[in-house]
Amino acid sequence: MALSPITRRRLANFRANRRGWWSMWIFLALFSVALFAEFVANDRPLVIRYDGQWFFPVLFDYAETDFGGDFPTAADYHDPFLKEKIAARGWALWPPVPYSYQTVVRNLPQPAPSPPTWLLPADAIGPDTPFNLLGTDDQARDVFARVLYGFRIAVLFGFTLTIISSIIGVVAGAVQGYYGGLVDLLFQRFIEIWSGMPQLFLLIILASVIEPTFWVLLVFLLLFSWMSLVGVVRAEFLRGRNFDYVRAAKALGVSDAVVMFRHILPNAMVATLTFLPFILSGSVTVLASLDFLGFGLPPGSPSLGELVQQGKNNLQAPWLGITAFVVLATILTLLIFVGEAVRDAFDPRKLPGGAGAR
Repeated sequence: MALSPITRRRLANFRANRRGWWSMWIFLALFSVALFAEFVANDRPLVIRYDGQWFFPVLFDYAETDFGGDFPTAADYHDPFLKEKIAARGWALWPPVPYSYQTVVRNLPQPAPSPPTWLLPADAIGPDTPFNLLGTDDQARDVFARVLYGFRIAVLFGFTLTIISSIIGVVAGAVQGYYGGLVDLLFQRFIEIWSGMPQLFLLIILASVIEPTFWVLLVFLLLFSWMSLVGVVRAEFLRGRNFDYVRAAKALGVSDAVVMFRHILPNAMVATLTFLPFILSGSVTVLASLDFLGFGLPPGSPSLGELVQQGKNNLQAPWLGITAFVVLATILTLLIFVGEAVRDAFDPRKLPGGAGAR
């Protein structure tokens, strides 16, 4: 299907912002790796060939007895006894990082938190010393694995919160701006009161009643995050409802819903789309902040905010704080650069390859 001239111009403007263009691809590459984190960092082999049979522990659960063990419990693939059994009658293919986000690393050369293996002195590294690219945290868990899984949770949480809150905010702003008058007045007063609610205090009360989870936090933050787009959409609808083609559609008896979401909304979305990358970065920051304060995901969950907290509590282990800072700064920087490119794409004053190119 051929693209319209306006769409082609917007794509050209987006690509002209080289910083945003490459930031998008870098972010998508990192997210793609994190999306399949189980195949990159896991305490289970990807494939096992044992006694002429194929096993896929990364996808399915197996008992120890399936590999010649004595007990019908879940197989511990880091158990030396089970490793010998598998090696004697087959082989195992491990992921690049043989630890999951909750795996306790054994045989550490130093008490946890242990530094990255490549920072250890040569005489401290033995044949059984585990390789931890970014070291371990204070619970002896591999930092790289926790960062990988935490990155996925943070981005998925941000995407989900951004999409749902944007839909609610667009609908609310459309109704408020299209009808105006008393509807607009009452809605504005409600938003002013609702935005003044102490969100952190309410979350503290909620955390004392129930344990916050991914979905509980999502629902709670949705109660307030939808207001970020209402003002922008409201302004666009207040302006768009006075256009001649909108008046003509209403004079012909077209329903309000069709006029709002078919005739006015496409124009209002131009301003709305430029805000989405910034809303996404804000959602990631909110989750990290709540985890840092202890009101976020349940204890033990892979979290970038929890890693920041560990860095604060373990100043003798600077790799924890440095890793958390670098990962969060990279995510937010990439999203901000993408947001700038999206803004340039929808700016009618920018021409492809013109002054707006970077």
